[in-house]
Amino acid sequence: MKYCTISEAAAKFNIPESTIRYYEKKGLLPLIERDEAGRRLFSEDQMTLLKIIIYLKNTHMPITVIKQYVDWVIQGDSTIELRLQMMENHKQAVLDKISLMTESLQGIETKITRYKHLKNKGNEELK
Repeated sequence: MKYCTISEAAAKFNIPESTIRYYEKKGLLPLIERDEAGRRLFSEDQMTLLKIIIYLKNTHMPITVIKQYVDWVIQGDSTIELRLQMMENHKQAVLDKISLMTESLQGIETKITRYKHLKNKGNEELK
């Protein structure tokens, strides 16, 4: 089995090593193996879990909720329904945020267009 070091994992996901250490401290990366010198070794499964954690964090899922997800993953297939429901709920929350952001962006774009128009109008009056 191929393993990655913490620096390789950090580089792959473009995050600081300190973030990975923080996730481990919070219990989001259980079962991390270590070499004889105590350095973290990330298996393919750990890298996949880290990727999911990053996706969830990037979409503003709280650490405590991510921890619950990880706990359910560790518990195994008996928690699939719980994980599915969690992901469906989170997906809807993300879609709601995207909708709100899109609406807000349209309002900002309207203001930019108005200000550009007023600026151009003002420049024409100065000629």
